[in-house]
Amino acid sequence: MNILAIAWRQIRATLRDRTAFVFMLAFPIVLMLILGTALSNAFSSGIEMDTVSLTYSRTAQNPGLLKAWDQFENQLRKQKVKLTAAADPEQARKAVQEGRYSAYAEIGDKGIRFYGENSIESTVAQGMLTVFADKYNLAAAVMKNKPERAEAILAGAGGEASFIRETSIASDKKPDSLDYYAMAMSTMTAFYACMSASNLLSGERSRRTSIRLMAAPVSRAEIFTGKVLGNTLINCIFVLTVFAISKWGFGADWGQRTGMVLGVLFTEVLLAVSIGLGCSFLFKDNTGTTVALILTQFISFFGGAYFPLGQMGGWMNIVSGLSPLRWANQALTGLIYEHSASEAVQAMGLNIGIALLLLLLAAGSLQRREEL
Repeated sequence: MNILAIAWRQIRATLRDRTAFVFMLAFPIVLMLILGTALSNAFSSGIEMDTVSLTYSRTAQNPGLLKAWDQFENQLRKQKVKLTAAADPEQARKAVQEGRYSAYAEIGDKGIRFYGENSIESTVAQGMLTVFADKYNLAAAVMKNKPERAEAILAGAGGEASFIRETSIASDKKPDSLDYYAMAMSTMTAFYACMSASNLLSGERSRRTSIRLMAAPVSRAEIFTGKVLGNTLINCIFVLTVFAISKWGFGADWGQRTGMVLGVLFTEVLLAVSIGLGCSFLFKDNTGTTVALILTQFISFFGGAYFPLGQMGGWMNIVSGLSPLRWANQALTGLIYEHSASEAVQAMGLNIGIALLLLLLAAGSLQRREEL
C-alpha cells in the first residue's frame, strides 16, 4: 500500500505541473502537425503530372481507321485528356515547342507521325498512341484472314480501357510524413520521461521534503519503487495520449498490432526512467537533470525525431545506432509496414534488460546513501 500511495502522490504532482502538460503533450502534438504538414513533399514518392494535351490533324481516308480513331478519341476525352484539332500542322508543331501542348500527332493512312517534347505528359501521349497503333495494325492483319474478328479488335482500340495505369516497382508500403512524425513524436515523448525521472529524488532534496520522507514509516525500497512506478505510469499516459491523438485525431497509420506498438513505447518509457535515475545518481544536485536534458536532445536528434536520417556512414551511423529512439523507430516501422515483429521483440527485450540493470544499480546506490 505504501508503494501505491507514493506512486499516486507522484502522479498527482505531475498532473498539477502545467509545464509538464505543455512539454509532454502540446509540444510533440504541435510539432507532429507542423513537421508532418510542412515536409509532406519530402516523403512523397509519386510524380505530379499535368493534364495531357494532344493536338492532332487527320489526313487519313481509310474509313476503318477513321472510325477507330473516333472511338479512341472519345475514350481519351473520358480520361480527361485534352484534345484539340489542328488546322495548320506547322503551327501545331510550334505550339508543342512552346509548351502549349504536350504533343502533336498526324493521323494518316500510312501511320501516325508524332511530335513531342521531353516531358512526362508527352511520353504518356506517345504511349497511348502506340497502344492505338498496335491494336489497329493487329486488326489490319487479322482482316486478311478472319474479317469477322477484326471488328472486335478495332472496337478494342477505342473501347473502354484505361490508358494510364500507376504501378510501383517497390510496392512495399512506407510511411508518409504524418505517419513518420506520429511515430517519431511518440517515441520522443516516451524518452522525455528521462528528464522527469532525473528529478525524482533530487527534486525531493531541493524541496527539502526528503527528510519528511525518510522520517515516514516507509522503507527506502518502497520510496524508490513507488516513485519509479508513479513516474513510469504518468509518462505512459502521456505517450498513450499522443498515440491516441495521432491515430484518431490526425489519422496516422499505426498498423494492426496496437498491443505490440504500445509495448515498444511503454518499454521505452521504462528505459528512459532508468536512464534519468542513473543521471541523478551519477551527478550531484541539479547537474543530473541538466545532463538528462542534453542527453535526451542528442538521443532525439540522432534517433530521427526531427527528420529521417536514412542510411548514414561513418561515426554518424555508429552514434545513431546507439540511440534508443532509433531502435524504437526501426522496430515500429518493421511492425507497422513490414508486418515483422522480430525487431519489436528485440527492442522491447533490450529496453527491459537495460532498464532493469540500471534500476538495480540505482536501488543499490540508494541503500548506501544516508539520504535520498
